[in-house]
Amino acid sequence: MTTTRKKASFEEQMQELDQIVNQLEQGNVPLEEALKQFKEGMTLANKLQKKLTSAQNTLAKVMDESGNEQPYEKAGDDPTNAGSNQGYDSDLKDI
Repeated sequence: MTTTRKKASFEEQMQELDQIVNQLEQGNVPLEEALKQFKEGMTLANKLQKKLTSAQNTLAKVMDESGNEQPYEKAGDDPTNAGSNQGYDSDLKDI
């Protein structure tokens, strides 16, 4: 079931994981093979999660005027609001 190419794309790995899940959901896989596929699926899922996290971290950065990377803060995120996360100029009051 493992892709023979050394570096499969994210989409190829997702497709492979989907195939594993579908086979396991059908329930007609012998126990030993099901365990093998489950382990392979978990390995793939972990790799894919790492890729997604890395992509998210990359997208969560912006360049400042000097060309330096800075963390991206949504317009509604105010780091000084002590966790209430009501955003800038919010009309909401603490309940």
